[in-house]
Amino acid sequence: MTQPSHVAGLVDIRFDDGAAPAPDPDAAPEGFVVATRDGTRIHFLDWGGPPDAAAAAVLVPGLGRTAWDWAPVARRLIGRMRTVVMDPRGHGLSDAPHGDYDPTGFAEDVLAVVEGSGLDGAPAVVLGGHGLGAIIAIAAVSRGMPAPSALVLVDGGWERLPETTGHDLDEALRAIEEPPEVMRSMTALIADRRDWDPASWDADQERATREAVVETAAGRVVRAVRPHALEASLRAMYAHDPALLAGLDVPVTILAARDDDDGRRDSALRALGRSRANASRSPIRVARYAADGHNLLRYRPAEVAAAILSSTEDLP
Repeated sequence: MTQPSHVAGLVDIRFDDGAAPAPDPDAAPEGFVVATRDGTRIHFLDWGGPPDAAAAAVLVPGLGRTAWDWAPVARRLIGRMRTVVMDPRGHGLSDAPHGDYDPTGFAEDVLAVVEGSGLDGAPAVVLGGHGLGAIIAIAAVSRGMPAPSALVLVDGGWERLPETTGHDLDEALRAIEEPPEVMRSMTALIADRRDWDPASWDADQERATREAVVETAAGRVVRAVRPHALEASLRAMYAHDPALLAGLDVPVTILAARDDDDGRRDSALRALGRSRANASRSPIRVARYAADGHNLLRYRPAEVAAAILSSTEDLP
C-alpha cells in the first residue's frame, strides 16, 4: 500500500477502493445542535456506528458546503467506526456569528461537537477535513483535540493558498462566484452539478447540492452560507500557515487532487515534508489524484473512507 518517497517526511500511498466497507444506502443520520463556550450553536450529523468501535471519526466539510457532502464517505465508515459530521460556523445549520473565523473559533466548534457527541472519551478520534475543513481540523488538533488522534486532509490544509493559486483574496472571492445562469433556478443548479460527472451523481449528491443553497421566492437560488461568513472563512484559508502542520505530533494523511501544471502544489507538499522531517515527526502519507477534481468526497469516497480507516492503524 505504501512506498517510500524520495522527499524526506513524505510517504507515497495508494488506497484500494475495496478496503472500505460497502456503503449502507439505508443509513440515516440524526441531527444535533451543541453550543460552544461563547454560545455559538454548531450543528452536526451523527451517523452512528458499531457500539464497540475502537475509533471514531469527526468530519468537516469545505468552504460553502454542508455536512451532507460527507454522506458517501460516512455510509462506508459506519460499518467500522462511529461517524460524526459537523457544519462549522457560518455553514449549514450552524450559527453565523460575525467573528472568530480563525483557528481559535474553528477549534471551539470542533471541540464542542466532540464533547457534545460524547467522543471526548473515545479511545481514538480521527479528524477528517475537506478544503476549509482540513484547516479547521488542523486548528482543532493544534489547540487541544483529545489524544490520541490522527488527521486526514482531503485536498486542503497543506499549502499556502496565495502562493499555490497565484490569487489574492479579492481574486479568490471573484473566482468562487457562480455564473448567473447556474443560479437562475434549482433545476439549473442541479443540472450543472450532475453534468460534472454523471456517473457519480446520486441522491446524496442531489441532497448535498440542495443543502448548500436557498431557493428564493422568485425561484432563483443563493448560497446558504451568509456572505460575511463566506468571506471570513475564505480569509482564514488564505491566512493559514501549513508550517503548523509540520510540528503536530499526530499521524497525518493527505489526499491531494487538482495537480497543477507548474508544480506549485507539489512544491508545497515537498516543503511540508522537509519541515515535518526537520521537526522529527512521523512522515506524512500522501495519496495523489492528479486526474480528479477538488471534490474527492464525490469522486473517490471509497478511497477517502479507506484513508480514514487506515489512519487508526498507527494509533496507540
